[in-house]
Amino acid sequence: MIPGPANLITDVPGLLVGNATDVAAKTGVTVVLAEEPAIASVSVMGGAPGTRETDLLAPEQTVERVDALVLSGGSAFGLESATGVMHALAERGRGFAVGPARVPIVPAAILFDLLNGGEKDFVATKPGEPVEPPYRALGRKALSATSRTFALGSVGAGAGATTAGLKGGLGSASTRLANGVTIGAIAAVNAVGSATVGDTAHFWAAPFEIGDEFGGLGWPPIFVPEASAVRTKFAPEPLAATTICVVATDAILTKAQAKRLAVASHDGLARALWPAHTPFDGDLVFAMATGRRALAAPDRDLIVLSAIAAATLARAIARAVFLASPADKDPYPTWAERFGAP
Repeated sequence: MIPGPANLITDVPGLLVGNATDVAAKTGVTVVLAEEPAIASVSVMGGAPGTRETDLLAPEQTVERVDALVLSGGSAFGLESATGVMHALAERGRGFAVGPARVPIVPAAILFDLLNGGEKDFVATKPGEPVEPPYRALGRKALSATSRTFALGSVGAGAGATTAGLKGGLGSASTRLANGVTIGAIAAVNAVGSATVGDTAHFWAAPFEIGDEFGGLGWPPIFVPEASAVRTKFAPEPLAATTICVVATDAILTKAQAKRLAVASHDGLARALWPAHTPFDGDLVFAMATGRRALAAPDRDLIVLSAIAAATLARAIARAVFLASPADKDPYPTWAERFGAP
């Protein structure tokens, strides 16, 4: 396996990504834009999801294609980011046609980053009127920034993300298969659990690493019993969580096949984070297919596609933590602060 040219989800033809970050608030928005409406579905396996329009993505529902997907910080406040994206797309004439009307289809998912040391004046902690949340404007800004290249680490939806003991972030990766099909993934990693093995610098996703994209450290030389101890962000209460992801391919898929791809991709999430899918995580994977390449044997090829999508997502999750950058009042250090250069 080899990564695509940029090792980003935008190696999948037909996709662009944009980030918008509120540095003071330690929060942000990431938009995955389909240049043409793309087949999409979703699988939610966490116990505390926050979503918009995910029911629409079930295989039996009428609308098959989306214009964009939105990942956002801000807990439920962040769902407004999709409104900003939707309005901006409407201004471009994008959307599902209903007679003369067009309705942009913009499903979204959020993570909880309200207690990460950022200035969240829009959260009312006592009687009074909080300020307007920034997410609608951030959604518009992220859409306007969509491009083939984009930053990783402490940006966009991953700007204020955390994991157990380390800062989280936004990660992405891609894989080019021998048949020419490309698979990409992007993840905003804000997990209850940990991306690293015990107290070591080694990532749970190590078996899937290509080159040294997250340090090239491999497995730890010895697995002591403490390596698999369950470490979480409880202190003593959870610092809330959720890892939200998109996997994408340029293969031609049906909506039902996209659903299966989303389900299978959760294997990558579980291989990169320990524990995963907890009652306090809203772990979610969107799946997109831009439909540029036909599969020779769709049913059998979907097996390989699903496995590689899971591996690619595991790599994206590790890269999110590996590339995080420090900021004032962070509750946890970054990987680099704690372990130094690999």
